[in-house]
Amino acid sequence: MNMFEVCFTGESIVKASGNNPERPHSLSLSNLDLLSGRFPVTYFYFYPKQPHLVSSAFGSIIESLKTSLAETLNYFYPFAGQIVPNETSREEPIILCNNNGALLVQARATTDIKSLDFYNLDAFLQAKLVRVNPDFPLQIQVTEFECGGFSLTFTFDHALGDASSFGKFLTTWSEISRKQPVSCVPDHRRNLLLPRSPPRYHPLLEKRFIKCSVEEIKNIPTPKTLIKRLYHIDAASINALQALANVNGESRTKIEAFSAYVWKKMVDSIESSHKTCKMGWLVDGRGRLETVTSSYIGNVLSIAVGEATVENLKQNHVSEIANIVHESITEVTNNTHFTDLIDWIESHRPGLMLARVVLGQEGPTLVLSSGRRFPVAELDFGFGAPVLGTVCSTVEKIGVGYLNQRPSACNDGSWSVSAIVWPELAAALESDSVFQPMSAKHLQLQT
Repeated sequence: MNMFEVCFTGESIVKASGNNPERPHSLSLSNLDLLSGRFPVTYFYFYPKQPHLVSSAFGSIIESLKTSLAETLNYFYPFAGQIVPNETSREEPIILCNNNGALLVQARATTDIKSLDFYNLDAFLQAKLVRVNPDFPLQIQVTEFECGGFSLTFTFDHALGDASSFGKFLTTWSEISRKQPVSCVPDHRRNLLLPRSPPRYHPLLEKRFIKCSVEEIKNIPTPKTLIKRLYHIDAASINALQALANVNGESRTKIEAFSAYVWKKMVDSIESSHKTCKMGWLVDGRGRLETVTSSYIGNVLSIAVGEATVENLKQNHVSEIANIVHESITEVTNNTHFTDLIDWIESHRPGLMLARVVLGQEGPTLVLSSGRRFPVAELDFGFGAPVLGTVCSTVEKIGVGYLNQRPSACNDGSWSVSAIVWPELAAALESDSVFQPMSAKHLQLQT
C-alpha cells in the first residue's frame, strides 16, 4: 500500500455572498430529518491535472472555488448555518440560518493521484484526505497532489439533507463555477413534511424503527470489525446479472439484480448460527410522497428491509431472490408508507429515530444505497471532469454493512461501489470477477 502524508496548508470560512432578508432565522428539523442519524457523509472526487493549467494554478483553483461556493450558499443558505440544540427540546436540534459559513480546508499530499490505493478507503481516511470539524455542517477539503491534480472531499451533516439534496447542491455549485444557468431552485420548506392529525400508521413500523439518543447512535454495537473498500463493476457484469434476474420473464432493474447477487454472496460470510439474514435498501420519497417536490432539500429517506433464510438464499436462483428484493422495495415506494412513517415519528417525539437494522439489532444485514442519479462526470468546477466520484463515511461504529453504488465517471455503464463490510464479506464479494478492487487502471490513469 502506498503510504503518504497530507499536510494542511490553510483554511477559510466561506459565507454566502448575498444578504437575503427573506431567509428564515432557523429551520426546525422535519420528522424525516430526525431519522437521519446525524451521520456525517463524505463524497470524494479526484481531478487529474489539466494540460492547460500551469503548475502554480492551485491557488487560483482555491480562489475560484471560494467565490463560486459563496454564491452557491445564497441558494443553499442552511448549509452555511449551524446545527444547535433546540431550546424547547434539547433532544431535537435545529438549523440556525445565521451564515456562520462553510469550512474550506487546503492540503497537500506527498504522492500523485495515480499512485493512490483506491481500493483501500480506510487509507484515504487515515491519511487525512477527510477532516471533520463538528462546528461546520458543511466542510470541503481541497488536496493538491504532486502530479498537479487534486481531490475534493465534501462532508455534510446528515441533518442538512440526504443524497438527493447533496447532489443538487454539488450540481448547482459546479454550474455556478462554470457560469452556467442554475438548474435547480432549492425548496427548503421543511413544513411540507407535516404529520396528520391525529397521527396514524401501520403497526409494522414499530418493528422496523426505534427511538434512540445521540449517545446510542455514537455507540452502536459493532460485533464485527468493518473495513472500507472501493470496487469497480463493469457494464458487462451488470448486464449479465440483470439477464440472470430476468430469466423467468420478470423485468428486474439492475439494482434489483445486483442486490440478489450480493445477497446470495452474503450467506458465505456469516456464522453458521444465523439461520436468516437481511438486506436493506435506502428509498427516496421524492416522486412517492405527494407533498414533496423534486427540488426539496432535506431528508426524504426510508428503508426497505427484506429477510430470507440462509438455506433459501443458497439454493434459490438469482431470479427468485430478485423477486424477494423487488417485493421488499415495493412495500415502501408509495405515498402511504412515507405518510405513515412521518406519523410514526410524530408519535415518538421528541428525539431521534433510526431503523432497527441500522442499530445492529437484527442480525447480519447489508444495506444498499443506489446513487444512479448522483452527479459524477458532471461535477466539473471549471477545471475538467473528475476521474472518480464516490462516497464514504468517517463513522467508525456502524451496526450493518453498507454498499453505495455510483455511476463511473467515464460514463460507460460501469459502476463504482463503495463498501463498508466485514472482512469475510469482502472476501466473498471478491471471490469472482464481478467485484474488482478499484485501481488507477480502472480510472484510466494507468495503461
